[in-house]
Amino acid sequence: MTLATTRSGALRGIEGLPVDVEADIGSGLPAFNIVGLPDASVQEARERVRAAIRNTGFEFPLRRITVNLAPADVRKEGPLYDLSIAAAVLVASGQITDRFTDTALFGELSLDGRLRHIPGVLPFVAMCAQKGIGSVVVPMEDVAEARSVAGVRVHGLDSLRRIAEPFESWPDAPVVEASEGDCAVLEAHDLATVQGQEHVKRALEVAAAGGHNLLMQGPPGSGKTLLARALPGLLAPLTPAEAIDVAKVYSVAGLLNRERPLMRERPFRAPHHTISHAGLVGGGSHIRPGEVSLAHRGVLFLDEFPEFGATALEALREPLESGSLTISRARGSVTFPARVLLVAAMNPCPCGYYGDPVRACTCPDATVTRYQRRVSGPLLDRIDLFIEVPRVEFKELTGEATGERSETVRARVVEARERQAARFHGTSTIANSEMGPLDVRKYCQAQLEAAAQPLLAAAMQQLGLSARSFHRVLKVARTIADLASSEPILTPHLAEAVQYRRRGAE
Repeated sequence: MTLATTRSGALRGIEGLPVDVEADIGSGLPAFNIVGLPDASVQEARERVRAAIRNTGFEFPLRRITVNLAPADVRKEGPLYDLSIAAAVLVASGQITDRFTDTALFGELSLDGRLRHIPGVLPFVAMCAQKGIGSVVVPMEDVAEARSVAGVRVHGLDSLRRIAEPFESWPDAPVVEASEGDCAVLEAHDLATVQGQEHVKRALEVAAAGGHNLLMQGPPGSGKTLLARALPGLLAPLTPAEAIDVAKVYSVAGLLNRERPLMRERPFRAPHHTISHAGLVGGGSHIRPGEVSLAHRGVLFLDEFPEFGATALEALREPLESGSLTISRARGSVTFPARVLLVAAMNPCPCGYYGDPVRACTCPDATVTRYQRRVSGPLLDRIDLFIEVPRVEFKELTGEATGERSETVRARVVEARERQAARFHGTSTIANSEMGPLDVRKYCQAQLEAAAQPLLAAAMQQLGLSARSFHRVLKVARTIADLASSEPILTPHLAEAVQYRRRGAE
């Protein structure tokens, strides 16, 4: 046989695309060419494959070798094609039998033939399951990640020298089970450790129950950061489908824990305000997900909110509205998921004490205005809950903690999320914050009691709510009703939701 084909894949965002690796051994002067829109790292595979084949006891054909990565209009990046190229060359030269018709191969080769970890294994295996490919071969250290996808047989390979042996004779990788401790709430981040600020804790509960964006404003030292870091302990655990989505993002970014690839707790990302635009939303020469996508289905905490660059902040408008973001480059567009719960914290002015009853503000009025206008109106319009976080009084700081523990609040949040799961069963909507206009009309306006209609009309008039903010108030009211196990939205539920809007934010 002088022509052989193996299977591999390419990445577009966090989705895998099938790639056929064709190797042809022809006559002529010895040469080794790779075609099919490969980047520099794929072109370098020629040297890695040649050395790995020789150093594992096989013979590298001294003939004209052409490797085609099809389809040729999809750009191929990274060293993941090494194993599939080597296998295709060995099959084409008759040194091993063709056992890879229903198998995809992924892995980087070292010069001595050992296989090394590659990023993006999870999306590749998920692609194989979707395309009906029965099995995959991956580096041994990536087996746990690959096994996260059901319906595909996973074979772990430690060295190219075993490529001629039956799959059954390859060494088994250990099976790693999830630990119950993965869901434990850190004691330092328990709500019960936060003195006072009961109204803020209530807002955190509402945000967690419905996936609503939250902005906290208050002087330095009032507990904004501590409260934000307590939020993950209130969130319901990731569902299996959500865990796969989150793991795909981390796999592509190369940040996945290879021993425990599926997280049970929702991610919490807190980038510094000096982060670049590409670092926040993603990008780079090889497009990779940014902090917004790494917080997918979890919490994105932006402390010192106005200090972030204006370009970076405005880039949040699309993902906060649609739950995804698209990065366009000359070579094409890539879409990453970005369904996040945004928690932002800011001081009221540069010195931090504007409006504080104890310490006087030293900022001129014009400086305060400029500082608060760093966050644009359209971005504020996408935030559901606005909370003032005042300084904590001495009496509250020295008193005994009497607040609820995070696990108690979390139980209510989980129950509210279960009501939403039943409500949106069979749709792509998961939380109340994701409802579209038709859902708002069906589950909010239609279920709002008649006595609450005048309050809604007054809020619309006095707060000058935009259409988006009007819908957000109703979504928050729906979540508050869910926390109260109430199907209709009652006047107290709507009144609490209205209190979370900030006058002049629209």
